[in-house]
Amino acid sequence: MKKIIILVASVFIATASFAQAPAQAPAKKEAVHIYDPKANAQADIDAAVAKAKKEGKHVFIQAGGNWCIWCIRFHDLVNATPELKDYLDKNYVTVLLNWSPENKNEAVFKKLQYPGRFGFPVFLILDGDGKLIHTQNSAYLEEGNGHSVKKIMEFLKNWNVAALKPENNKY
Repeated sequence: MKKIIILVASVFIATASFAQAPAQAPAKKEAVHIYDPKANAQADIDAAVAKAKKEGKHVFIQAGGNWCIWCIRFHDLVNATPELKDYLDKNYVTVLLNWSPENKNEAVFKKLQYPGRFGFPVFLILDGDGKLIHTQNSAYLEEGNGHSVKKIMEFLKNWNVAALKPENNKY
């Protein structure tokens, strides 16, 4: 009987101690900072165009903001998928174009024909002269609960420099 009382008392004390332990606040999630609201978007695009022309590439612009979960998911998918990251790096110069309440980059978005009308993220392809050659609604690159690696690769392959050369398009 004494053993039962000691066992019950021990359980009671352990439970009481646990119940009185201070509650720990949930871990604070670090804010995402892939887009820079303070960046000079036009200067970034101009530099990317100059680099793309020199390297024989196109410019890939991912327009969105740190507030956009789909923008972050796309960015994370590319970084976590060597096939995508390597292909993008070999064929494009990338620019992250911010749109946020603190910096809407209105002049740049106007110059790029208001791509935000498709939602965010939205992808733009510029040639080595800075001419907009394609705007891609990212919703068409989704599958299930995220973006499709296969659809993204098809998109990137269809808009790289080589894909638009006449000698590669003989039917």
